[in-house]
Amino acid sequence: MTILNNIQITLDADAVKTRLRLKRDRDLKALQGLVAVVQSWVEPRVLYKICYIDEKLAEGVIVEGRHLNSRVLRKNLDKIERIFPFVITIGSKFTEKMDACSDLLEKFYIDTIGNVALNQVRLELKNHLKAEYAVDKTAFMAPGSLPDWPIEEQKPLFELLGDVPAAIGVKLTESFLMLPAKSVSGIYFPTETSFFSCQLCPRERCDSRKAKYNEKLAKEYGIKK
Repeated sequence: MTILNNIQITLDADAVKTRLRLKRDRDLKALQGLVAVVQSWVEPRVLYKICYIDEKLAEGVIVEGRHLNSRVLRKNLDKIERIFPFVITIGSKFTEKMDACSDLLEKFYIDTIGNVALNQVRLELKNHLKAEYAVDKTAFMAPGSLPDWPIEEQKPLFELLGDVPAAIGVKLTESFLMLPAKSVSGIYFPTETSFFSCQLCPRERCDSRKAKYNEKLAKEYGIKK
C-alpha cells in the first residue's frame, strides 16, 4: 500500500461560493476569511493500493480473496484487471474544530468547505495515479453511493487496504461509517468512457451531484427495469 501525506491543496473561495450559491459581496468577503481559517485545519492523507482482480462473477468481483458485490462495479470492470482501492481524509483536526463551532450557519459553511477540500484531495490522487501509472482516464465508485453497492461494502474494501487506522488514522464504525467524518473511500479504475455514480441515481435534490440521472444508462446497468 502507498501513503500520500505531503499533499498540498489551496482552498478556492469561489468554488465554495458556487457550492453555497452565495451572491452578495459581503457574504463572499466573510466566506473568504472563513476559508483561510479552515485551510489551516485541513491535513490531507491518502492511502491507496494497486490490486488485481482474481475473478469476475455474475454480480461482483473477487479481489485478493475479497468479494466486492455490485453489478455496476462488475460491469465497469468488465475489461479491467487492475484497480486502485483508496481511502482519503482531511484529518481529525477539521472535525474537532467544526464540532466546536456553535454558530449553525457558520458550521454549515465549514462543512461545505470541508467537502470541497475532500474533493480537491481526491482529484490530487487522481492526478497522482495518472502520473505514476500512466492511467490516462479514470473513474471511481464509492461504497454507499448506490443501493447496488451499499455502505456495508466498506468492510472488504478496508480489508484490501490493510491497517487503515494505523496508516492514515481512519477507522470504520459498527455501522460502516468512517471516522474522521470528512473521509471518503472507493475504487479508482481505468476507463475509456466517463462514469459517475450520479448517472444511476434518480434522487432529484443532491448538492453533491456531478452528473444528471440517465435512465437509459440505469437500464443498461440493470439498476432500473
